Amino acid sequence: MGYMCWSSEIAYSGGMARFAADVPTRGGFSFDLCQRNEMLLKKGNQLPTFRKTGTTIVGLVFEDGVILGADTRATEGPIVADKNCEKIHYMAPNIYCCGAGTAADTEAVTDMVSSQLQLHRYATGRESRVVTALTLLKSHLFSYQGHVSAALVLGGVDITGPHLHTVYPHGSTDTLPFATMGSGSLAAMAIFESKFREGLTRDEGIKLVSEAICSGIFNDLGSGSNVDVCVITRGQTEYLRNHQLPNPRTYVSSRGYNFLKGHTGKTGEPYIPPNPRR
Repeated sequence: MGYMCWSSEIAYSGGMARFAADVPTRGGFSFDLCQRNEMLLKKGNQLPTFRKTGTTIVGLVFEDGVILGADTRATEGPIVADKNCEKIHYMAPNIYCCGAGTAADTEAVTDMVSSQLQLHRYATGRESRVVTALTLLKSHLFSYQGHVSAALVLGGVDITGPHLHTVYPHGSTDTLPFATMGSGSLAAMAIFESKFREGLTRDEGIKLVSEAICSGIFNDLGSGSNVDVCVITRGQTEYLRNHQLPNPRTYVSSRGYNFLKGHTGKTGEPYIPPNPRR
């Protein structure tokens, strides 16, 4: 219906030539949304605040399995809380999961599903399947309607072959040959879309994943520090912790620092806290 209305509007306005002439040739900043925001504020509506996940996580399928990658920066608002955290979580010997969002939520959800997969292996004596982990994750997240802030990239290799999935906080999922999530996902996706091809070798896949994570690190303020990579193949998993260190601390003294007494100046008398026992 929308396409038909658009066509009739062109015909009514005198054809394609006149319609093209009405389109402005130069772009510019539009203040329409600013006026809309002011109108909403006058009506008592609060504008939404900026939210970020502060993460770049990626995954791709190569010729022998799946490769996952993540940065290692954890933030608390504008503060870098942890420079070398782990965002690639263990799910099963053949399944790993990258987490973006609230760190507590991603760790709790992956730990919960990992324990359920362990109990399932005990009960059946069989290797866990990636689709089992996917179903448990999406069912749990969907039941909370997005209030559990966990955006995940799930990858693994089972009896049916390699699998790569994305799981959104609301419970929706995608099955893709390459995927990115987090606040740095756009920068990482630009690398994948320009350089990914089917049949990548292990070394080519690791190089591409590392480049995608570095793109997120250098183009997203919430992502940073190091590059972690996890390579999952049939019967083997290799976790490359701190595979790349693109931001080394070059200013640290090997001897440490020794500040002399009285080095720091004072603006007044020192504060002495009261002793409650007196």
